[in-house]
Amino acid sequence: MEGRYMNTIHLYIKSIGMLLKSHLQYPSSFIMQTLAQLVMEGGEMMVVILIVDRFESLKGWSGGNLYFFFGIMSVSFYLTEMFGRGITGDFPSMVRTGRLDTFLVRPRGVLTQVLCGGTDPRRITCIAVGVAALIMGSRLSDIVWTPLKALALAESIAMSCLLILGLFMIEAIFCIFSVKSVELVNAITYGGRSACQYPIDVYPLPLRALFTVIAPFALTMHVPASYILDKPLYGWPMWTAFVTPFSGVLVFGVMTVLFHLGMRHYRSTGS
Repeated sequence: MEGRYMNTIHLYIKSIGMLLKSHLQYPSSFIMQTLAQLVMEGGEMMVVILIVDRFESLKGWSGGNLYFFFGIMSVSFYLTEMFGRGITGDFPSMVRTGRLDTFLVRPRGVLTQVLCGGTDPRRITCIAVGVAALIMGSRLSDIVWTPLKALALAESIAMSCLLILGLFMIEAIFCIFSVKSVELVNAITYGGRSACQYPIDVYPLPLRALFTVIAPFALTMHVPASYILDKPLYGWPMWTAFVTPFSGVLVFGVMTVLFHLGMRHYRSTGS
């Protein structure tokens, strides 16, 4: 079992490497599209800069704190989009064109093949913007880094990536039955990215409940981030910063089970 698991990881890394090389075969196109991504994410960053310039604090959170939250969300979201493109963007077209049918006759699991089937290296500039925001937020917030805080940050990003991937799998599951993508899911994924790049407690109760219980960005990102900033969210104890992020694993695990159940009912589009 362990050998098969390691072999799957090796296959994924090899597939992603091949896909990255294929993108770089057209360097001019790659550079222009990557710069376009930089402009897009730079615009998002400008919104935060304008808010910080206009207000000294937002419900007790300083400008540096806002940069830090923005950075965690950007790094987590675009890492997921970069390495999980098979689920986050390509799956609906796989169903519509019938390309998913070819995965069913291969010895590997469908989900493994889907994840190995797409990557988006253009997102590297978006990740760079997120890293810059994290560094700015750290310096402006005067964070005193310790091994525990570094662990909390790494855990938060890793678990948030699993959460985001799990949420995108909701659309993939719907596509198995409806062929077309479900735009309502984007309210949770892309809408969650836009909303949760700010501290969750600045929003009214319904939104806090949505992003704590249904799509728990607050648990994977905001609780550990607030611990790192020495401003525990809701006054929760320190240990919660290392426990709540595992809600990302829970969401991903549940969606993986539902995905496999959905594939049992998959019917080819006949393309």
